[in-house]
Amino acid sequence: MPVPVETLRRILKVEQSRGCLDTAVMGGLDKLLHRWAGQARQGITEPGVLLGFQGLHFEESSYATWDPERRHLWIEQALSWLETAEGAVVEATPPPQAVPAHPARPDKTAPTPPPPARRAGRSPRAPRPSEARSLDSPITTLPGVTPRLGAKLGKMGVQTVRDLLYFFPRRHLDRSQRAPISGLQVGEEQTLLATVWEARQTKFGVKRGTEAILGDDSGNIRAVWFNQPYLARRLPTNAQVVLSGRVGLFRGQKVFESPEWELLENGDLIHTGRLVPLYPLTEGLYPRQVRQLVKATVDDWAGRVDDFLPQEVRANGRLLDLPQAIAQAHYPDSPTSQDQARRRLAFDELFLLQLGVLSRKRKWQEDQPGRSLGPQPQVIEGLVGSLPFTLTAAQKRVLEDILADLARTRPMVRLLQGEVGSGKTVLAAAALLLAAANGYQGALMAPTEILAEQHFRTLGQIFGGGGQEGESCQVYPDLLPRPLRLALLTGSFRPSEKNHLQQLLAQGEIDIVVGTHALIQKGVEFQRLGLAVVDEQHRFGVLQRSALRQKGFNPHILVMTATPIPRTLALTLYGDLDLSVLDELPPGRLAVKTRFLMPEQRDRTYTFIREQVALGRQAFVICPLIEESEALEAKAAVAEYQRLSREIFPDLKLGLLHGRLSTADKDEAMRLFRSGELHILVSTSVVEVGIDVPNATVMLVEGADRFGLSQLHQFRGRVGRGVEQSYCLLLAQSPSPEARERLEAIVRLQDGFALAEEDLRLRGPGEFFGTRQSGLPDLRMARLSDAPLLEIARTEAIRLFEADPDFSQPQHEPLARELARMWQGQGEWS
Repeated sequence: MPVPVETLRRILKVEQSRGCLDTAVMGGLDKLLHRWAGQARQGITEPGVLLGFQGLHFEESSYATWDPERRHLWIEQALSWLETAEGAVVEATPPPQAVPAHPARPDKTAPTPPPPARRAGRSPRAPRPSEARSLDSPITTLPGVTPRLGAKLGKMGVQTVRDLLYFFPRRHLDRSQRAPISGLQVGEEQTLLATVWEARQTKFGVKRGTEAILGDDSGNIRAVWFNQPYLARRLPTNAQVVLSGRVGLFRGQKVFESPEWELLENGDLIHTGRLVPLYPLTEGLYPRQVRQLVKATVDDWAGRVDDFLPQEVRANGRLLDLPQAIAQAHYPDSPTSQDQARRRLAFDELFLLQLGVLSRKRKWQEDQPGRSLGPQPQVIEGLVGSLPFTLTAAQKRVLEDILADLARTRPMVRLLQGEVGSGKTVLAAAALLLAAANGYQGALMAPTEILAEQHFRTLGQIFGGGGQEGESCQVYPDLLPRPLRLALLTGSFRPSEKNHLQQLLAQGEIDIVVGTHALIQKGVEFQRLGLAVVDEQHRFGVLQRSALRQKGFNPHILVMTATPIPRTLALTLYGDLDLSVLDELPPGRLAVKTRFLMPEQRDRTYTFIREQVALGRQAFVICPLIEESEALEAKAAVAEYQRLSREIFPDLKLGLLHGRLSTADKDEAMRLFRSGELHILVSTSVVEVGIDVPNATVMLVEGADRFGLSQLHQFRGRVGRGVEQSYCLLLAQSPSPEARERLEAIVRLQDGFALAEEDLRLRGPGEFFGTRQSGLPDLRMARLSDAPLLEIARTEAIRLFEADPDFSQPQHEPLARELARMWQGQGEWS
């Protein structure tokens, strides 16, 4: 008759629920485990189950001497093994009986065996030997990683052995500087090498803990650990121990308070006496547990990682070998080694990123030829000549680039970035008109309905029509075969309206369509899409941009952004796009005067707005971004609108604009504001892009410290679009030092590209645009502010790509595999 393992499982779960304090059974868990193991061994007949049994060392368990983290880990392993052992153990002797639990007392009759010697850095004993056969083996094939632990690591993105090697610390604690006892400073993190003179259990109030007296040649010191009485048995007299932690003062005497510790005789130090890694954690993961697991994995597996970088690239970049870089990134020998490791791993990410975007550009342009759009100089000259202004030198230069691209059979993939008000829309209009003149359709996709509607009206005005929905605009009838037909399509249209427009698009009856993401929905088809323009491209995900492109047969692509990006960063993030920059504003444009204000200046701000309104001007009031929730933003805007209407400006006309209004209400609010019937428009960040009201001269941003530099610059760009002096007033409630630095920067700098450089400097490590948003692989080690490394990575990527674009040379095979792995599942990016 099989012995039920449920008894032991129940006891272990009780122990686990009590925090692994060795109180589940009288006399401690070790005694029970030894007795149970002796009875169970004879009844285990399956080799696999026996192997797991032996790996858990039931018969020589030293549970009482382990710290709580190791106890938690061992119990998880034991419970996992018990699940597999159910029915595989046949009864030899009666099962053990559980004893009613109460707080454990030391067992005087049966001395606890000493803990088995274990090299520091190795994982606690596993229920099975390592089954990992490659770097892509599941994490659960590593020693000590049970399915439950594997699930917790999975929450952190660690699924395989390789993932664990690349699970880098978020930072390191410098515990490498040792001090003698006489040199320890109160309140500071310090490391000490000392001898244990005495360690004993003691009480701190009602709870037990451990107290130890330690000494070196310079003196003695007391160390205490609260709620860890078991440590007294793990600190034998005369043992050499390394401690790292904070030194406090108790009754005038220095004392180490709950320091990390390791016995020197155990070998490699992991938690003390060095640069100690701090890893991201989730519930159920513990720092010492993760450090031990990673250290063991790095020791066993880092040396098996193939260095995919060609030797020439490594030499040119003066880079560490990859196995060494991985090891030093986790457990660096020095700060210099840590920096060298980060530099190598960051280079890898940027280099592979560059190769990926270069490969995609080549695939898009060379493998899939597009349609040539003939120059049609009379059409472009007619459009430019009809404009009420003269193109700037920058606009003329960029227009030449775009027209040259469109004339080729290779599809254009160009990024046009320019300051707010620099004239990007006019260039997009010229490109769309050229597509129509060549018998093709054009599409312009904007991120919001408000911006799409404005683009629709602006194009209608440029092309000589009224910009009304579905209207055929009469544009240069002697130059075009028929009147240009322009349409608007957004998600808020009624089904009947959508169906009608979709039919016209599919039949080729619409030449240019402006819309939101509705353009890429199922059912929208083009007869001959020749050009797709994406405005504020970083607000669209990869799949959305790709879906618009796939609506036609390899159409030309023009993506635009009013968010200035440093050139080096743009060449890295958008390496698959040709880059054009509008770095010149129209002549006569006055710089917007920007002020950073505190709450006590609010009344003066309202007085200033009233003065501007008296002069016939208008003002925006932007509500603070509470969090990424359109509903909460709308609520804040409504509340501010009501307060300003009733208490501050009861004699003025105010309007309200936020993303949750219906299209009709948004249109009406913007119509009234543009026409001057409203004095003040209270809005959320929905006005960040696209709103163009030349008579608006004041932009008041509430809670300005909650916004980033890029957003603040976009808000400022909503004013200053007329001939009058304009003002941007930034009200901050209680700015942090970092927020204050941002606000001072935007007051000081008017140039968007200089602001972008400052934004990058202030952000430091991390993302300028979210890489997930941009369709890029995650950057774990690269700092996008590291311009020199970006330049080196780009230079080396271009050189290698030009020499071997297919990575077909034998020495580039490892690189091709790594490139495929990095970009796996990322989708197309354009």
